[in-house]
Amino acid sequence: MTGLSLKGAISDDELTVLEDAGLLISEGKIISVGGFDELKYSHPEAEIHTLEGNHTCLPGFIDSHTHICFGGSRANDYAMRNAGKTYLEIAKAGGGIWDTVTQTRKASQETLTKHTVKLANRHLKNGTTTIEVKSGYGLSVDEELKMLRAIKKADTASSADLISTCLAAHMLPKDFVGSASEYLEEIGTNLFPILKEEGLTTRVDAFIEESAFSAEQIAPYFQEAKTMGFDITVHADQFSTGGSKVAVEFEAVSADHLEASTQTEIELLAKSNTIATALPGASLGLGCNFTPARKILDAGGVLSIASDHNPGSAPMGDLLTQAAILGAFEKLSNSEVLAGITFRAAAALRLEDRGKLTKGMLADLSIFHTSNYNEILYNQGNLKPCMVFKNGELVYNKH
Repeated sequence: MTGLSLKGAISDDELTVLEDAGLLISEGKIISVGGFDELKYSHPEAEIHTLEGNHTCLPGFIDSHTHICFGGSRANDYAMRNAGKTYLEIAKAGGGIWDTVTQTRKASQETLTKHTVKLANRHLKNGTTTIEVKSGYGLSVDEELKMLRAIKKADTASSADLISTCLAAHMLPKDFVGSASEYLEEIGTNLFPILKEEGLTTRVDAFIEESAFSAEQIAPYFQEAKTMGFDITVHADQFSTGGSKVAVEFEAVSADHLEASTQTEIELLAKSNTIATALPGASLGLGCNFTPARKILDAGGVLSIASDHNPGSAPMGDLLTQAAILGAFEKLSNSEVLAGITFRAAAALRLEDRGKLTKGMLADLSIFHTSNYNEILYNQGNLKPCMVFKNGELVYNKH
């Protein structure tokens, strides 16, 4: 992925493919990339590992938007939605985000940790070595802390890197006595300092939508988060526009969803440094439009692709499958898709040490049993990695 631009469209002929290649790895990082025989000759002291047969090595994938810390299931919601029930009808039947909040609150921190590790390891086997994980199903100071502490613990129990994000502004909790602004003020006053004190996250997210928080309500909340040194990210333009404008105004690292974005929002994002993150899993789960990925790239924007793995709208959680499907529907080059789940996704998390196979980067590798990298997306998720390395260590081996 070296030499490819962060912003804008990428053609497949810009992608460098090295044949008969080798990687020199030391202390979890890539020291050199080049011809295998040349590396072997110039480093006689190195321990040699040879892969027999044809393989393709890619950077470990990076999923920059998930909700894999949760309790319960929303399988009934999915069935009702496909049967034509509206969101309001599902909520009245006891479903929706509040159902997951209820189930997550019932779960112990240990239970949430174990479940998060289980899902993280599933992502890891599929080649995803770095996974962003949001809170947002606690929706109170104590319950959000429980979630973020569970995520922190899960990070130490999984070989994958888990990057936590505070999404306490997911929706106004039904049991909060007061206004949306009062809830946000309580979170900013009582939760933010503890996040800093315990090192639970460096990132704050919010859902800007008619069913969640308005641009006006969220502004003081984001201002407080920025003042305290948190990075901002936004659930934006999922069902209605407005969120991406707030993201740009607050110099958010990323604006995620964007299924409802029009040309106005696309151009606004493209002219900014805010990364547009497509979440095809939500489109598949809800049966709605995909993020206008092609238009974002053609306008000069940065496109990251993430799974949005969550129990409600995006239960699949298979980043490679979703990225391949998005590529087919939005006419993205294979290079654009692969960039969206490697170095461009790394940028959406402000991670400069991964996403490319080049000197100085983490030795996070997804290795596939094929001689042609195009087979990986062509198989739309059916071709899984045969080996996955994290920090130079073999963490999954299908051989």
